[in-house]
Amino acid sequence: MQFAYKAKDSMGKVLEGTVEASDQAAAISRLRGQRLTVVEINARSGGPKKIKGKVTSKDIVMFSRQLSTLVSAGVPIVQGLSILEQQADTPAFRAVLTALRTDIESGLSIAEGMRKHPRAFTELYVAMIKAGEVGGILDTILERLSAYLESSEALKAKVKSALMYPAVVLSAAALITVFLIVFIIPIFKDIFGGFGAELPFLTQIIIDISDLLRKYIIHLILLGGVAFWGLKKWAATEKGHRTIDDLSLKLPIFGILLKKVAVAKFTRTLGTLIKSGVPILQGLETVAQTAGNKVIEEAINKSRDSIKEGGRISDPLRKAGIFPPMVIQMISVGEETGALDNMLAKIADFYDAEVDTAVRGLTSMIEPLIMIVLGVVIGTIVIAMMMPMFSLGEMVG
Repeated sequence: MQFAYKAKDSMGKVLEGTVEASDQAAAISRLRGQRLTVVEINARSGGPKKIKGKVTSKDIVMFSRQLSTLVSAGVPIVQGLSILEQQADTPAFRAVLTALRTDIESGLSIAEGMRKHPRAFTELYVAMIKAGEVGGILDTILERLSAYLESSEALKAKVKSALMYPAVVLSAAALITVFLIVFIIPIFKDIFGGFGAELPFLTQIIIDISDLLRKYIIHLILLGGVAFWGLKKWAATEKGHRTIDDLSLKLPIFGILLKKVAVAKFTRTLGTLIKSGVPILQGLETVAQTAGNKVIEEAINKSRDSIKEGGRISDPLRKAGIFPPMVIQMISVGEETGALDNMLAKIADFYDAEVDTAVRGLTSMIEPLIMIVLGVVIGTIVIAMMMPMFSLGEMVG
C-alpha cells in the first residue's frame, strides 16, 4: 500500500511525500527509521497516480549533478532523493522522484526504480546507474552522466540552430510570395485590364499563376494536408522510417552534418558506457536503441552480432559505409590496444569540434544563398508588374 505523509525532519522542516508499506504502522515505522516525525499520514486510495507533465533534459542533468554531490558527501540515497524532491522545479519531475524514492524504500535498486520511468530515465541512463551500483561508484557514474547529457544537449542545440535559421527564413519567404501573388497581383491585374493592351509574357505568367492559386487555394491546402498526413503515416512504418533516415544521410549539404553528428553521438555514448563498466554487448545494444537513425542502428547491431561471433566492432562499421575511414581506424586501434573507451572519447571530441565548424560553415553559406533566392523570386514579381508600366510609358512618349 502507498501512504501519503506529512512529517518533520530533525531541523523542524516539514516534508511531504509517499511511502510504500504493508500497513499504516509499518509506514510510520519506516518514516521514523529515516529520523522523521510523522505529523499526518493517510492511505492512498487506488493505485499510484499516473505522472502527468514532461520531464526535461535540464531536469535530468541538474538531478545527476546534485545527486552526485550528495552521494559523494556521504548522504544516503533515500535522503538525497528526498532533498532533491523538495527542490524539483517541475511537478512532473517531483512526482518521478517521489515514486523513485518510494520504490527504493520498498527494496528496489535505484536502476530498477528508474526503469519504471522511461519518460525521465533512458535505457542508457538506467544501464549506467546499474553499473555504478554494482561497482560501488555511483557518484562517479552520476558525474559522467551529467557531463554526457550536457554534451549531448549542446550537440543537439548546434544542429537545431543550423536547421532552424534556413527553415524560418524560407517559411517567411514563402508566406511573402504567397501574399504578393494572392492579394497584390490581382490589384495590378485590374489596373492592367484598363490599358486594353497585350501584357508582356512574364507579367501574364505571374497573373496566370495568381489566378490559378486563388481559384484552387482551398484544394491545394487540403491536398497539402492529406499529403502531409500520408507522409507522416508512412514515416511511422518500419520501411518509411528507414527510407527517410537513409535519405537524410545522403542530402547534399545537411547529410554531411548529420553524419558528423551521428559519429559524435555514437562514439560519445559508447565510450561513456564502456568507461562506466557497462559490458560491450549491452553497451552496443543501448547505443543502437538511442541512435535516432535506422541505418546507423542497423550498423551498430551488426557490430554487436560480430562481437558475439568473436569478431570486431570496426569490421561491420566499415561495411556500413557511414563512418569515415579515420573513425574506423581509430576504433580498430582502440580494440587492439584495449583502450577503446579512451579512443572513442577522442573521436567524440574531434567530431564535436567538426560539428561546430560545419554549423558555422553551413550558416555562413546558407544565409547569402537564401537571400539570393528570395531576391530572385521577389525581384521577378516586381519586374513582371513594372514591365507593363514601362510599355505604357513608351506608348505615351
